[in-house]
Amino acid sequence: MNIIVCIKQVPNATNVQIDDETGRLKRDGVEAIINPYDEYAIEEGVRIKEKLGGKVIVVTMGPPQAENALREAIARGADEAILVSDKAFSGADTLATSYTLFCAIKTIGNYDIVICGKQASDGDTAQVGPETAEMLNIPHISYVKKIETIDDKSIRVERMMEDGYDLIESSVPVLLTVVKEINTPRVISLKGKMAARKAIIKTFDAKDIGADVRKIGPNGSPTQVVKIFTPVYRTGGEKFVGQPHEIAAALVKKLSDIGVI
Repeated sequence: MNIIVCIKQVPNATNVQIDDETGRLKRDGVEAIINPYDEYAIEEGVRIKEKLGGKVIVVTMGPPQAENALREAIARGADEAILVSDKAFSGADTLATSYTLFCAIKTIGNYDIVICGKQASDGDTAQVGPETAEMLNIPHISYVKKIETIDDKSIRVERMMEDGYDLIESSVPVLLTVVKEINTPRVISLKGKMAARKAIIKTFDAKDIGADVRKIGPNGSPTQVVKIFTPVYRTGGEKFVGQPHEIAAALVKKLSDIGVI
């Protein structure tokens, strides 16, 4: 069973900063971590490998420093890691990102399952996994909370819903996006840390994965982030106290005075 896990390196949620000039998230010089949902994706991939054999390949698209996230994935039990990095990828929206991952996965080839975290903490779109599956022309199941059965031909999973879960069966290959309820990521062992330190991280650029330059980075991004900003915290207001009938009368008078009613 060959498993590809797609991860993303994101800014630590406790240290998010915005560039005043560009209105975009600052990434240089900001502590970066593996997207939290992707930790569950890595763990589930490793568990499948331990049960059925095969290998886990972790892939990320990002700048050179994203290699740190890949080494952590190795420490968590992945067998190989690939960094898809090229300046031409910079500024990609979810569609261009999905296309880049699609090209990388096609270049790797020979996979049975692709696993992604439900969404990234810096974008919260939950679009990349399903979009990538559509480009790969394989089934996809989102919000997976449990894998009930799996073999080289089919998979049966529980998909989390607001009022319970759906039981879904699919053929393999398939792409899954997982939620945190699916497992508890293991604590990184000393052996894992040593493996991560020695690991050779492969790097693919746009040419290596055969990407069409018209479909990557800004060229392939129909969605453009114009500005990101922190909402202004507003103070003031007026508080009414007293008995309910007193508060109601005071509120009606106030609304009448300002012309609302």
